[in-house]
Amino acid sequence: MTEILDVYFAGDLFDHKDLIGNTILNTYLQKVSEGRYRCGLPQDLGEDIDPESIRNRNYKEILESDLALFNFDGNELDSGTVAEFIFAKFMDIPSVIFRSDFRSSGDQGSSGDDWNLMLSFFPRTRSFQYNAMAWYKEAKAENPSDEAVIQHLYTKVAAGIVTELDAVCQEPPLMAGNQIDPELIYRWAALVPGAGFTSQVFDKAYLKNLVEKKREKGML
Repeated sequence: MTEILDVYFAGDLFDHKDLIGNTILNTYLQKVSEGRYRCGLPQDLGEDIDPESIRNRNYKEILESDLALFNFDGNELDSGTVAEFIFAKFMDIPSVIFRSDFRSSGDQGSSGDDWNLMLSFFPRTRSFQYNAMAWYKEAKAENPSDEAVIQHLYTKVAAGIVTELDAVCQEPPLMAGNQIDPELIYRWAALVPGAGFTSQVFDKAYLKNLVEKKREKGML
């Protein structure tokens, strides 16, 4: 039986394009990966309405995820997505960044990533960039209906992302290679956000079980 890996999916979720786009891409990621990757969309996580509860819920989802997927679209990246990316990286969670925005951005020049250099060069991190306009035009020219365009485009995008998820899963965990106790790191991560987050996750049995599950899947 193929191991199912839980993926935290981070990105904008503020208008109908974000919400439906995330949902469609999630559907195709599961289809293309034949169910290997199970994405959790923050827009579908509960009904919390106060800021602290929303923040704590999202950080807990990252903590429990095997991998993470980050949408880096936009001239200015969504600040919440950036915060979640940094949290995931300090937890050594294997991550894939994807960007469909065809506008050049960032401060790395023509040969670098199209985002701020402080978010590049992390280990166990891969990226998938494509020109959304060019791919849309190509799909539109080759398909007779909008439904066929969507299927063509999202199958192609999902295939590219799944390839990078597969690849990043093969990269060795940093903690194991440097003889660092993951339980200690996870206990520290439970403390850093403070507020209600710490009271939710700062339990030795919970963290020990979480670390063991990730070890069994080869994530730690």
